[in-house]
Amino acid sequence: MDMEVTAWSSLHRATYAQDADRRPFSRATLRRIGGFARPHRAKLLWFLLLGIATAMLAVATPLLAGRVVDAIVDRTSSGVVIGLAALIAVIALAEAGLGLVTRWLSATIGEGLILDLRTAVFDHVQRMPVAFFTRTRTGALVSRLNNDVIGAQRAFSDTLSGVVGNFVTLLLTLIVMIGISWQITLLALLLLPVFLLPARRVGGRLAKLRREAANHNAAMSTQMTERFSAPGATLVKLFGRPADESAEFAARADRVRDIGVRTAMVQVSFVTALTLVSALALALVYGLGGFYALRGRLDPGAVVALALLLTRLYAPLTALAGARVEVMSALVSFERVFEVLDLKPLITEKPDARRVPDGPVSVEFDRVNFGYPSADKVSLASLEEVAQLDTRGGVDVLHDVSFRAEPGHMVALVGSSGAGKSTIAQLVPRLYDADSGAVRLSGVDVRDLTADSVRETLGMVTQDGHLFHDSIRANLVLARPGSGDDDLWDALRRARLDGLVAALPDGLDTVVGERGYRLSGGERQRLTIARLLLARPRVVILDEATAHLDSTSEAAVQEALSEALDGRTAVVIAHRLSTVRAADLILVVEDGRIVERGTHTDLLSAGGRYAELYRTQFEQPSPQRPAAVRAAQAT
Repeated sequence: MDMEVTAWSSLHRATYAQDADRRPFSRATLRRIGGFARPHRAKLLWFLLLGIATAMLAVATPLLAGRVVDAIVDRTSSGVVIGLAALIAVIALAEAGLGLVTRWLSATIGEGLILDLRTAVFDHVQRMPVAFFTRTRTGALVSRLNNDVIGAQRAFSDTLSGVVGNFVTLLLTLIVMIGISWQITLLALLLLPVFLLPARRVGGRLAKLRREAANHNAAMSTQMTERFSAPGATLVKLFGRPADESAEFAARADRVRDIGVRTAMVQVSFVTALTLVSALALALVYGLGGFYALRGRLDPGAVVALALLLTRLYAPLTALAGARVEVMSALVSFERVFEVLDLKPLITEKPDARRVPDGPVSVEFDRVNFGYPSADKVSLASLEEVAQLDTRGGVDVLHDVSFRAEPGHMVALVGSSGAGKSTIAQLVPRLYDADSGAVRLSGVDVRDLTADSVRETLGMVTQDGHLFHDSIRANLVLARPGSGDDDLWDALRRARLDGLVAALPDGLDTVVGERGYRLSGGERQRLTIARLLLARPRVVILDEATAHLDSTSEAAVQEALSEALDGRTAVVIAHRLSTVRAADLILVVEDGRIVERGTHTDLLSAGGRYAELYRTQFEQPSPQRPAAVRAAQAT
């Protein structure tokens, strides 16, 4: 490694030392790292042994070069010189071969570790409750799966081999140099602080610039993410000020440009200065070594060997000086990954969980109370990008909720917005767990059932049916993998969407866009209903499933839903009371409590809250014009 590369490496380590070097050393983290490294221990051992062999070969080359010079000066036979040159060539080939094998091992170990860590984090995150995702910034979570996992991988692919190889190289180089001339070796070591100390100072300046640039880049990324999504772009076009948006983005980009120029100049100035120092040190070695050679105290070849060894001395010295920084940087990445893995899921499956009983399924709520968990129980401050998590929460939003949906019957939940209807629906598939009381399927508490059987039993259409940026086919088969085209077209026909899909150029393979925004609101909702129909669940939960449909589409989908609900247990949430008149039981929910229950006819006769809601929706508006209109016309 030449002096310029060594200078760049030293500066890089010093720059990234500012944060990592302050972190405490964690033995617990090391033990957990060992657990991830254990499957790769055979490759790691070979990796280290080859690194040691490469380091030994690196020291041998300067010595052979010195012997070549001595042979030339002494006018030894050409065969000796050619033999030494051939040996240098063989060592070079061996170094190249070992380098390829070492790089293959490094890549294999590193990529294997990335696979293990990413899979562990991805699987763990999928087990987190919905509350976790409602609070976490998606970008911060994705960063754990990308940047931090790759940072942790460097501990094995770069840092570990670097520490071992550099230590061996340094030890052998020092032994050889001291054996040749301890005076020149001491001089070389005395110049090391001149090389390292400025790196720490300049590294601090660069770290500050790097953090500022990262903050501006994060702000630009957030702005682009929000403005480039379909709903964000629509909002900007409707209410935004394009010139102001452009000016705000340009100001940040301009600052990042200025920081980039300053960073480049600081780096180049530092590297140039240190390269110059290194060149002067090399000149000093040649000067002092040449003086000793002329006095007969050193062979000419020894001077050349010392000069070559000097270039091999600074690289491992600077690398080992920053080894703790590299180790701590890797530990920081591991700890950030482990931080996510240590977040306990609130919803867990019992070891002895059993499947939902066969046959028709009843849904029962037995004196259920529930409050949404506080942030400190379901999230991380670093994922929400706040200094401290909000500890508020746990206040009950459902109070003593009890009802039973008999097999094959429909129970409707109605009431004001925010009354708790959707919360009740979310407790059935265990998106959350009740704080007290029980939610049962066929008489069995959902907390005693396997997650797979609950998912197979329940089908849910939410108010804002979500679609992935994928084809219509891929979005449908989520409900029933392996479904054939006939099943897909049957579900689309029953959702009254087959004609639209058939008219699309790519049919079932048409990509619906991010969150399905290439479809209209009604088309998106009907596609999610088709997905439900394909799943054929025994219990159906509809949370405002027809909220985004026009009257014509609603009538068509209601007909399809009637077919889908036939013989199945249903829990239906609706604001449009016309859609729940035929329900076997209507529950009126207000402030998290069931305040009325009965059939449509009974509740109307009672003249309570349901009757009030019904009159609000269906009474004819006053023919008198609004006061605002009259006033506008009067002017």
